Amino acid sequence: MHQLSVIIPILNEANTIGKLLRHLTNNAASQKHIAGIIVVDGGSTDGSQKVVSAFSSVQLITSQKSRARQMNTGASVATGNILYFLHADSIPPKHFDKHIINEVKKGNEAGCFKMKFDSPHWWLKLAGWLTQFPWRACRGGDQSQFITKTLFNTIGGYNESYTIYEDNDLINKLYARKQFVVIQEWLITSARCYHTNGIWRLQYHYWTIYLKKWLGASPDTLNQYYLKYIRVEK
Repeated sequence: MHQLSVIIPILNEANTIGKLLRHLTNNAASQKHIAGIIVVDGGSTDGSQKVVSAFSSVQLITSQKSRARQMNTGASVATGNILYFLHADSIPPKHFDKHIINEVKKGNEAGCFKMKFDSPHWWLKLAGWLTQFPWRACRGGDQSQFITKTLFNTIGGYNESYTIYEDNDLINKLYARKQFVVIQEWLITSARCYHTNGIWRLQYHYWTIYLKKWLGASPDTLNQYYLKYIRVEK
């Protein structure tokens, strides 16, 4: 039987992680589909660990800070044959487990959900609407990522050289293999980073990072640009 290991990297997510864990518990089609929920903490200082520890069915582990390392660490202890990587501020659709397993049964070993932001701003509504299409430019980590454990191990997991852009690096490898599907169910993600930085300012910097990567910028160059221009506030 196919089973999901849900892997959630966190860093100071006390305000979001409890809501997500309750949602996962209450909205799975069947708990038999869930091999486990693994929260990988990268050194939170806001009490996130205490929030997670209140959920007896959730496994809390620690890792060096960086989403790539945290997600690889979670994958290394996962027992499900399908890995489902999820950001702490993204809420997957009802029966997310059933939708993912159905795609794997069809032979689709990797993919994501279409996504919409929790914001009424017209640009973010448009950006979310575009995620229903299979175009590479419409992909990102906020949409979540499912991948069979076999395929994940075959491509070497997340590249830990990337402090940012690790999701897109993995997605590029999957598109190169023509192994990616967009499940036509809505995942809702937070627009908090846009609110913190300003929608147009942040979009400009995201496009710049995308262009720099396309032109061959190193992982360290991308990270330095991100640290210089983008503020992250919880």
